[in-house]
Amino acid sequence: MPNIHRGSSDHPANPCIGLTAGGHCGLPFQTVALVLQGGGALGSYQAGVYEGLSQGGIEPNWLAGISIGALNTAIIAGNPPATRVERLREFWETICRPAIALPSLEWMNSWLAHTGRDARKFFSGFAAMRAVIEGQHDFFVPRGISAWLDGKQATTMASFYDTTALKTTLERFVDFDRINHGNIRVSVGAVSLRTGNFAYFDNTEGMACKALKAEHFMASAALPPGFPAIEIDGEFYWDGGLVSNTPLTHVLSTTPRRNTLTFQVDLWSARGPLPENVYEAQERLKDIQFSSRTRTATQVMAESQHYRRMLRELLLHVPVELRKTEKWCIEAQKFACEGQYSVIHLIYQDKEWEGLAKDYEFSAETMQSHWQSGLNDIQHTLSHSAWLQLPPAGKEFVVHDLHTGS
Repeated sequence: MPNIHRGSSDHPANPCIGLTAGGHCGLPFQTVALVLQGGGALGSYQAGVYEGLSQGGIEPNWLAGISIGALNTAIIAGNPPATRVERLREFWETICRPAIALPSLEWMNSWLAHTGRDARKFFSGFAAMRAVIEGQHDFFVPRGISAWLDGKQATTMASFYDTTALKTTLERFVDFDRINHGNIRVSVGAVSLRTGNFAYFDNTEGMACKALKAEHFMASAALPPGFPAIEIDGEFYWDGGLVSNTPLTHVLSTTPRRNTLTFQVDLWSARGPLPENVYEAQERLKDIQFSSRTRTATQVMAESQHYRRMLRELLLHVPVELRKTEKWCIEAQKFACEGQYSVIHLIYQDKEWEGLAKDYEFSAETMQSHWQSGLNDIQHTLSHSAWLQLPPAGKEFVVHDLHTGS
């Protein structure tokens, strides 16, 4: 693993939270961002990735998440660096306990988890079934028959599960004062029920500036019809993944533009085998639906940054006085940019025993497996020291991916 100096743990608040004029964490980038996609129970993979970054001395100064990525963002940003991994693990161990304890079955669960593919698949399906029927400890519980009745309900009750417990859990694990006044920028995405528009709750700007609370993170993770809409200041919000499952574009398009290194952690792989039954077809649908936006975002941003660099180079051939007085030159200078961007893409790779229920299979054994995969992937990624440097001369936007070797 590269020898990178660990960032300091606390700094006074300032107008540019977490952003400095020079490099960050010993890296040649002004912004080091961790971008976390939605994916339910798969989110412990992201926790493993963060643990590896922490081991490598890399503490991002911008965290952006959607859905389960927003919950991980809250735990990371809401704790001091020295205890973030510990608190992440406590959080995941908490929500991966069944709502109804069955001690007599724990020995069987442990045995099945370490046997062959078919037995492991059976165990995974059993755990997912329990999540559907019972809910998850300190996370969500079924509403019962009322959710199935065709009667009028309050907007915050129109769901199959009640997530009231999640608010208490977040408030137990997260220091929201640290998030709102610390040195890390935090952004989480949600969708307005009234307008259908995407909204970012950000601790540095907008309606949530220095005012993020548990409800903002719950709103980002309120996937219908399972979870209810969350009311914030008279508006109701659902999971941001309904519109965009990754906040990558938000991070890369923010102004003023700075040299940026982004660790984009996806939980859905666009590549996969052809389905051989309806259940596998539904699984592939999820993979494609929730992963394709990342590919589109990187392609669009790469093209955009190339054009901005081209515009800047062209302006250098225009006389200085003309640049100051000509209307279109003045406008062009607002878009011209020589900033360099590097995206390190980490994508969770399915286990052979996983299936359609992988995003709501919350067993402790599976959580630990996902976590270890994330830790292994980031450790291998950080061994590519060249990926942590600015893009080579002539390139303003590069993407690196461990699994494609690029």
